[in-house]
Amino acid sequence: MSPAILFLLAFGLGLVGWLAGRSRAWAFRLAAPGGRINSLPNFHAWYVAMWIVVPSVSFALLWDAISPALVLQHVLADPAAAALPGFGFEREAMMAEARAVATGAARAVFNSEAEGLVAPYRTALTLYDTLGLTITLVIAFAGGAFSFLRLRPDFTARNRVERAVMALLLLASLVAILTTVGIVVSLLFETIRFFGMVSPIDFLFGTHWAPDPMKTGAADSSVFGAIPLFWGTLYIGAIIAMAVAIPLGLMSAIYLTQYADATVRKIIKPLLEILAGVPTVVYGYFAALTVAPAVRDFAQAIGIANASTESAMAAGLVMGVMIIPFVSSMADDSIAAVPQAMRDGSLAMGATRAETIRKVLVPAALPGIVAGIMLAISRAIGETMIVVMAAGAAANLTANPFQSMTTVTFQIVAMLTGEGSFDHPATLSAFALGMVLFLVTLTLNFIALRVVKRYREAYE
Repeated sequence: MSPAILFLLAFGLGLVGWLAGRSRAWAFRLAAPGGRINSLPNFHAWYVAMWIVVPSVSFALLWDAISPALVLQHVLADPAAAALPGFGFEREAMMAEARAVATGAARAVFNSEAEGLVAPYRTALTLYDTLGLTITLVIAFAGGAFSFLRLRPDFTARNRVERAVMALLLLASLVAILTTVGIVVSLLFETIRFFGMVSPIDFLFGTHWAPDPMKTGAADSSVFGAIPLFWGTLYIGAIIAMAVAIPLGLMSAIYLTQYADATVRKIIKPLLEILAGVPTVVYGYFAALTVAPAVRDFAQAIGIANASTESAMAAGLVMGVMIIPFVSSMADDSIAAVPQAMRDGSLAMGATRAETIRKVLVPAALPGIVAGIMLAISRAIGETMIVVMAAGAAANLTANPFQSMTTVTFQIVAMLTGEGSFDHPATLSAFALGMVLFLVTLTLNFIALRVVKRYREAYE
């Protein structure tokens, strides 16, 4: 039975309970002196519906998690399962075939040995589907009866419903915190395992990166030097990309807020922000097919003979274009938030429009501009697809922007998508790289918050 059936059943019974609770509350209101009861009928209705839906949906989620294991145990206990081979791929394939036929997803089994498991699977599925449906109904009716019988004219249904809503809102607000904690814990656990095999000093300060996921034996710390990866990430994402994004983003924001009329702004601003919605793989194609050959030809034209089609310059230029909306949007909002009186006062003192922008508006909007730049840097150093398609996989420690480079995110993808075991240090190195990247982006966010707090101006 699909879990959706249990969910629909729970919500259907919740609707019935909502109507029943509301009718009972209206009866109390009609019978009460002056027609006054403690809570409105809708609160009584939601109280009953809550007691039906929440327990039954919780059980449906739990049953969806444990019922496959119960069905499997029931099938394995059948005498027909004695002919199954030992643990392995063949055993799993035969059981999957039998289950598919039993559920109607397939017409027949491929292995004749799996034919005997079809009937036990059907029996087990019918048994546990019926059991799950019955228990859901019992829980829903028990919750509905409990809540319905508690309704009285003086019952504080509103307080109870509002407390339940507050608990739901608190749970929703904790999702982001718990997700962050889960990310940190998972990264930290695997990073500790990695540093148990590889020296942290060699990893953080080594200059040679050449791990082999297929190599067995003791880990060689000398091939896990991540300095080229850190340099490539900063060089592409925080130097080249920001050299493109900051001037263009800031100048576009100044033009849209200070020079463009309403019609032009209404057209250009949405077109500029469309850049933020373009998939990164599209930027990657653009970088690989258009920008990278142009950069190579330019490098050869100025006398650089060893220029590569895969280069840091190509990836950085396209990445800079991609993050222009982050800088422009934040700068636009910050400049627009500066009071008109400051502009008028500067102009009244004899300053030109350019001087007003340079000496009044930009300094006043600096916290928002810096926050946008930090956000853009965080976005740039976490980019993967553009680097994969335009920058290459070579871990080079060089300042030549026309050579191939790689980044932390590229190597994370390379280490986790190979054939290596998750106990191999090469695979575990992806988690250590992820932890470093997480700490860097977290630091950038803290810096942005600190700058905003330090230089923020409050305007009336």
